[in-house]
Amino acid sequence: MGMITLKNASPQEATFLPNIFIDDYMPEANGEFVKVYIYLLRTMASSPVSFGLEEMADRLLCTERDILRGLKYWARQGLLDLELTDSRELVSVTVLLPGPKTAGGETPAASGRTEGQRSGASAAALTPSRVSELKQNEEIVQLLYIAEQYLGKTLTASEVQKILFFYDGLGFSADLIEYLIEYCVSRNHRSIRYIETVAMAWAKEGISSVADAKKANARYKRDYYTILKAMGITNRSPVESEITLMDTWLKTYGFSLEIIQEACTRTVLQTGQASFQYTDKILEGWKKKKVHDLSDIQALDAEHQKQRKEKKSSRPVSSAPNRFNNFQQREYDFDEYEKRLLKH
Repeated sequence: MGMITLKNASPQEATFLPNIFIDDYMPEANGEFVKVYIYLLRTMASSPVSFGLEEMADRLLCTERDILRGLKYWARQGLLDLELTDSRELVSVTVLLPGPKTAGGETPAASGRTEGQRSGASAAALTPSRVSELKQNEEIVQLLYIAEQYLGKTLTASEVQKILFFYDGLGFSADLIEYLIEYCVSRNHRSIRYIETVAMAWAKEGISSVADAKKANARYKRDYYTILKAMGITNRSPVESEITLMDTWLKTYGFSLEIIQEACTRTVLQTGQASFQYTDKILEGWKKKKVHDLSDIQALDAEHQKQRKEKKSSRPVSSAPNRFNNFQQREYDFDEYEKRLLKH
């Protein structure tokens, strides 16, 4: 038998998405960032090509700020190379081939970059010689002095190491670090651990200037009141403990307002009150189960109902007459038990 020709009745273009991206990069990325990267791959099919951020934002149903955050995120991951003008205007984007991440989460492409371009590094990565070199920098000397004034104490070696990491590891400018410390202290947080948490969140968002940080903080303030409203609270501002939890949901967990509002609604229905602790338990559970959107929550709900039905149908039924037959069986509401436990 001769060769057989295989034909495609409906030929169509396709975008190649490497498996290594799906396996190593996509699970940890924000959904908007993933859309940005895939769109670039699609556009690259006719490379070189020009595109505008406004047009890209319209196509992806997001904002230009989301696009820029996504581009900066993938640049830090070593998947893009961004060319900027002296005025920090983006002029070109080069898509790089993804490589396997190392045990520390760093990519080969990223390892060739400067320390200031690696958001996945840690303060411990700074060598003693590098620390000594940075301490000779007049800008750093001034920054450490200002930090001591804000924190009201002499910095420990560990605290100095962290601040140097913000400068050398995250690529923050001295002005941005000063604003970072001022921002945290203004909210009565002087712990270097808290300051580092905020710094890492800013780095993840692609914040690179004081102006970026102020805009992000203004946006978060609006988000706080949206969450309070979802809790049924409309007559006051959030207290510090509530802001800390909301920052965890928004920044650390990376949940959208839509998901947080859903958790708030369930909290009020279950407890009859605005319980931030209860909402935190819900969102913590969703984070562990890798929830990214409302469809994931619906899938978890369906699985939960299925398990409850299976447990109910698997209960043994005794038909033999005995003196306990007149005892009325109870239906246990495990959600109600959870609600009561969380109140204590």
